[in-house]
Amino acid sequence: MNMKTVLILLVLALATIFALVCVLLTRGRAPSTCQHQPREQEDTDDGQSLVFADLTPEEMAQVVRYLQGNLGVQLVDASRAKPSDNCIASVDVQVPAKAEVLRFLDGGGARPPREALAVLYFGNQPDPNVTEYVVGPLPTPAYHRDVTVQKYGGKVPYHRRPVTGKEYVDINTLIQQELRKAPRFLDACCESNGTDLAILTTAPRGFKSGDRTTWFVLFHGVAGTGYYLSPVGLEVLVEHGDLHVSCWRLHQVFYNGQYFASMGDLEDAFVANLLEVIRIKKPQAKAVLGSMRPRHPPGSPGPLQYEPQGPRYSIRDNRITFQGWSITFGMNPNSGPRLFDIRYRGERIVYELSLQEALALYSSNCPGGMSTRYLDGSFGIGRFAYELVRGLDCPYTATYVDRHYLAESETPKTNQNSLCIFEHDAALPLRRHFSDSQSLYYGGLRKKTLVIRAISTLINYDYIWDFMFHSSGAVEVQVHATGYISSSFLHGQGTDYGNRVGPHTLGTMHLHHIHYKVDLDVDGQLNSLETQDMEYKLVKDPWSMQNTIERPYLRRERLEREDEAAFLLNAPMPRYVSFASPKPNKWGHPRSYRIQITSFAGEHLPTSSPMERSISWGRYQLAVTRRKEEEPTSTSIYNQNDPWTPTIVFADFINNETITNEDLVAWISVGFLHVPHAEDVPNTVTVGNGIGFFLRPYNYFDEDPSVDSPDSVYFSSEQDTGACGANPLACLPPAVACAPHLPPFHYGGFLNL
Repeated sequence: MNMKTVLILLVLALATIFALVCVLLTRGRAPSTCQHQPREQEDTDDGQSLVFADLTPEEMAQVVRYLQGNLGVQLVDASRAKPSDNCIASVDVQVPAKAEVLRFLDGGGARPPREALAVLYFGNQPDPNVTEYVVGPLPTPAYHRDVTVQKYGGKVPYHRRPVTGKEYVDINTLIQQELRKAPRFLDACCESNGTDLAILTTAPRGFKSGDRTTWFVLFHGVAGTGYYLSPVGLEVLVEHGDLHVSCWRLHQVFYNGQYFASMGDLEDAFVANLLEVIRIKKPQAKAVLGSMRPRHPPGSPGPLQYEPQGPRYSIRDNRITFQGWSITFGMNPNSGPRLFDIRYRGERIVYELSLQEALALYSSNCPGGMSTRYLDGSFGIGRFAYELVRGLDCPYTATYVDRHYLAESETPKTNQNSLCIFEHDAALPLRRHFSDSQSLYYGGLRKKTLVIRAISTLINYDYIWDFMFHSSGAVEVQVHATGYISSSFLHGQGTDYGNRVGPHTLGTMHLHHIHYKVDLDVDGQLNSLETQDMEYKLVKDPWSMQNTIERPYLRRERLEREDEAAFLLNAPMPRYVSFASPKPNKWGHPRSYRIQITSFAGEHLPTSSPMERSISWGRYQLAVTRRKEEEPTSTSIYNQNDPWTPTIVFADFINNETITNEDLVAWISVGFLHVPHAEDVPNTVTVGNGIGFFLRPYNYFDEDPSVDSPDSVYFSSEQDTGACGANPLACLPPAVACAPHLPPFHYGGFLNL
């Protein structure tokens, strides 16, 4: 081996050693932490959005103190109040009238006085009733006025009030007392003495106005898992309408297809061997149907979204700004998320976008299931929007916001981290084109969306409420259903009403119907409703008159009255329905926003039903009415317990008034039919169970506004696509060569129940 070869090998060896040392030195080095860059200031609000703000805990406490000192009656804390007591049921913000708000926001007028709406149950008086007061001005109340008659045309009868937590506690006590009358039956059927059985309410509560008689379904209760999949076959009917708890009684008992007058009668039938008993072993925690405990150890972490230079949105008080968008957010403790004053590029698109109601209507051959029509607003969609789990319910690095409420207590409560805001990369182009002819280039824009999310747990179901804002100027509203299905005990012809999902469990068929209010203000308050759709017309070919062709043409129509704009559920509706401004865009078309609905709703309750008018909003997939201050909501929390004489009837809003160049509201229903199946155990999945609608610009702009997005990408065949100056995507490797700063995981959602 000559000297030259030795030198070459020595150099190669040194180079290899140097490379290995570099790898070893850098291999364990953590990337630098991402540095947040200061955002451009988009917010010029100066606190105007606070005109819509939810009450602070301090304001709620002030209202409670004022009512305690100025009503002249004794008030008992609702958390321990009996039906025969007076109590404060809830306190929420009273949003000022729209005209007052717009004078303040747009016309330089005075800020409207800040007020609260207090709901009181008066059980300790000759004429028990529910009364609503407006209390103000905040933060130091000095007046209150009774608005009940003004809102509802009369006093609200006491039997319509929602059931309180204290009332449920007293009902459970009564049921436990009654269960003790059938010890041998309970031991034989369920390996139970009754104390370990979970009790689930149904609603509504009877057959006519004034009734307060509820079926309660009993399940095996196992700590750490949902009891909803473990019915034992026993259901009890409780009368609890009397003001005195001592007068409540168990009215009827159902077991495995048979009805009995009392638990004593059921016990007698069992002892006399006149009862077919299905013996169900008490489930064990490790093997119970529906357990959500992981079955395998954790794997490697999945993909993680993060902002390399910090969030690109900003939040100030109750207002979010993001790439031209401005949104004011809040939470109604009853009806849930509500947004106000939604603007894009400084122009108001929507004055109010709010959830109104969530209906779940069940079927079964058991009394509890077949009679259930839950109106979740009466339970508290916003109140039961609990803390979100960081990294699962929302991205780990999302911004989490607390929400406060006062309900069934004199003390405000906080659902911490119960609303999240984040920018979402959909891993999908918003728009793109690859040109392979004439000239070679690529242009596109990633679909990135601002998301506002809350999740409500309403007994067994969890509803994920999303409000999304796109760089194309579109608003997307979506709800996904997950959580546990409700179930009945499988007996007889049970599979006529659902599918068997366990040894004795019938997953009961049900409908989900969700209702929204959308007060669109498209280029001003005065809008009209326009529809467009395609039809075919047979015409002669202009170039060959002996032949014909089916030519599509665009049929345009302006709807003049409310009756024309009430589109029945599952009936044909024009595919383009738009709120149109009288002002044109550059091309001469009315500046408009289109309503596009994504829904698979089941059949609405027949109008012949005595309770249909309480949910008459469900008749329509879309109804457009003139906006009225006296029609702020499509339903009422009082409709649940008296659907036979509903406090608010949405169908009465539609009275054929003109809707041309008026301030209009779109009322939108979305829903789906759910026939539970084996794959709904342990939980219903969100895949395929999402519904909602879009508000899309339709000739509102002169071109797609996303062309102004700083995230746009364009490069041609003549450019160096790997150069950062020519292609923003080439800038990513150095720009995101950092690790996100993840705050320590913490969850306090169990602390404030």
